[in-house]
Amino acid sequence: MFLEACVLATTLCGFFGIVLKKNLVMKIVAMDVMSTGVIAYYVLIASRDGLFTPILDGDQTVAYADPVPQAVILTAIVIGFSIQALMLVAVMKLSRDNPTLESHEIEKNNTP
Repeated sequence: MFLEACVLATTLCGFFGIVLKKNLVMKIVAMDVMSTGVIAYYVLIASRDGLFTPILDGDQTVAYADPVPQAVILTAIVIGFSIQALMLVAVMKLSRDNPTLESHEIEKNNTP
């Protein structure tokens, strides 16, 4: 129960960081924190049945961890890393035209 609360708190901190922060780099960091919370939740769910690697041998009495969420999470980590890199490149391009990375200043400068 305590681990679920910590994972939920991490996800909510990331969500509120995305909503409340005005700096674009801080929004990207908050999105990474939220992604980490979601990944931790899936790992927690996958290890609920057991903690051992699902390698079959003669002993069948051990509770194994489900390997499917683990494979999905590896894919999510790679996709999350590539999205984060793409967003950082977009912020770098945006910073060439604007002296600040505050979202309300950028919106004010680019509104016709």
